[in-house]
Amino acid sequence: MPPHMRPLAYPSPLEGYEDTPPLPTGLTLDGRTLDNFIPGQEYKRSKAYDEFVDPIDNKGNGFDFHIYYMHTLPAHLNYARQLHERIRREFPELRIHPMEEHPMGPHPTGSFQVDTFNPHETGTLMTWLVIHRGPLSVLIHPNTDDELRSHTEHATWIGERWPLNSDLLKHHRHTTLPRSASLSPSAPRNLIR
Repeated sequence: MPPHMRPLAYPSPLEGYEDTPPLPTGLTLDGRTLDNFIPGQEYKRSKAYDEFVDPIDNKGNGFDFHIYYMHTLPAHLNYARQLHERIRREFPELRIHPMEEHPMGPHPTGSFQVDTFNPHETGTLMTWLVIHRGPLSVLIHPNTDDELRSHTEHATWIGERWPLNSDLLKHHRHTTLPRSASLSPSAPRNLIR
């Protein structure tokens, strides 16, 4: 089995919750969903709403969205160009890379990349692309200090999955660039959080 396909050891997702009381077993008022609140216990909103969890990069862009298209098919290329323009118009505050109209790096076909910097932007772009990606596929991966794991084990896809040239990622490290490194001088500051 190739090294990138071998199962890895995972820490328990309940790490840090070992000594907590059991959750209720009842349903909420709608009769369909679980009641997650223990009476008398104080609750606070998860930090994951506002900052990326470890080991995702919180200093630069936390996630990359690689929008894939078949660069040799005119209809795909045309749709990709239109989608690229729409994303630039809809989300000018994000870091949007130029289109690569041929395979580049580990990516086996034409693509362009959009970077997000916080969980809010990541969730917004993901849900927007679910509706607007058309015939294209989207590789979404976090940026950690392990590029191979980020692009494979931690990645998710919208649409068809494409095979990556993962050998190129084995010794590559993510380079952190703050959002300010790619801001337009004319960008309204109220768009940037």
